[in-house]
Amino acid sequence: MNESTLHKTAADYAQGLPGAQLEHPFGDDWDVFKVRGKVFMLMTEVPGRPVVILKADPGEALALREHNSHISPGYHMNKKHWITLEGGDGVDDSLIRELVTDSYRLVVAGLPKAERPVDPHTYGGTTRAAR
Repeated sequence: MNESTLHKTAADYAQGLPGAQLEHPFGDDWDVFKVRGKVFMLMTEVPGRPVVILKADPGEALALREHNSHISPGYHMNKKHWITLEGGDGVDDSLIRELVTDSYRLVVAGLPKAERPVDPHTYGGTTRAAR
């Protein structure tokens, strides 16, 4: 996927998730997607390159970084729990949907049960780690 469609693809998918909201708390250059007030995805440009920043399980984040040159530690975030995705070869709609869903589910799992818009253990099917 080329860099110009990365943000649109990620945003379109994130906006369709139950309870997801787009905010701009850091200015117009940062799109921040939240569920019940908790961040699950950020989008901005890092030296002119569009990036998507997502929450990830620490073990999964390490494996993703080792196997995909377009995934790096989370920009301006905890490097253990967040990843940064750039456009490029091997980055497609399926990978973006999977990473956004994983991030969303991790955040939802941390919410009190009464506030969860979905069951994070069953929503969105299986992840790479569960396969």
